[in-house]
Amino acid sequence: MSDTSKYHLPRGTSADGPYDLLVTPESAGWGYSGLRILTLRPGQAHALSTGDSEFLVLPLTGSCTVTTDARIFELEGRTGVFASVTDFAYLPPETEALISSAQGGLFALPSARTERSSLSARYGPKEDVPVELRGSGACSRQVNNYCLPATFDAEQLLVCEVLTPGGNWSSYPPHKHDEARQDVESELEEIYYFQVAGDGNGFGYLGVPPRERSRAWGRVYGTAERPIDVLAEVRSGDTVLIPHGWHGPSIAAPGYDLYYLNVMAGPGQDRAWLICDDPAHGWVRTTWESQDMDDRLPFEGLTQR
Repeated sequence: MSDTSKYHLPRGTSADGPYDLLVTPESAGWGYSGLRILTLRPGQAHALSTGDSEFLVLPLTGSCTVTTDARIFELEGRTGVFASVTDFAYLPPETEALISSAQGGLFALPSARTERSSLSARYGPKEDVPVELRGSGACSRQVNNYCLPATFDAEQLLVCEVLTPGGNWSSYPPHKHDEARQDVESELEEIYYFQVAGDGNGFGYLGVPPRERSRAWGRVYGTAERPIDVLAEVRSGDTVLIPHGWHGPSIAAPGYDLYYLNVMAGPGQDRAWLICDDPAHGWVRTTWESQDMDDRLPFEGLTQR
């Protein structure tokens, strides 16, 4: 039986109060990862209490001011997720913040529950965000590494963006990160939040159906001990939750570039991001050596660092 209806959250179905999307550890049925998507009209402000979680304020479209008791951060933002990387703000647990926007915009608030609070509120300049090109050929994609172990300090939170040209596959080969195995794999819950470029008709897929089927779309699939089966057609504003299991690929339909924001967190105290490829498909990586990077990458305004 498919779990798609449980873990695929179509746009608007998980809206709550001021949020277009509200995913908390409680609503997801897990322990750490969260995500809120906030729309601010011109001149509007929103009060955020971080509670027991750390947050990023990450502009998707537009600019904003983030005000705390100790600091004020002016986030220049961007015109859209395919236009450039963005600057951002980090907010530790037990912080009261006001997010305001003179012109309005759309803002992602990824979060991670944590028992630690050793870091202060900080500004993340866009010039310091590493932009990485991964894969090659039809698996070429771009990754904007905002808040990963080697790029920005946090307690538990991991955040990046993946941009996939139309017709390409990302999150491939299928992989997982649901066991703590030293130097091999991390235990991380993951959230995918999608946007699709174009006129509003674009779509993509997340999830390869069960192995006994012959077709190949994207899928989240588990093991006999921890079963899960998710195959979702995704559109702008959709979200997919990955509590465990193999997941990938994410497939961009031809003609429609695909964006997703990845939010990850878990119980590990070393804040590592280690993945394990599905042995049935990991060999695909060896084919990339003989292929060229897609010449549509990097996206306009973005340069590899």
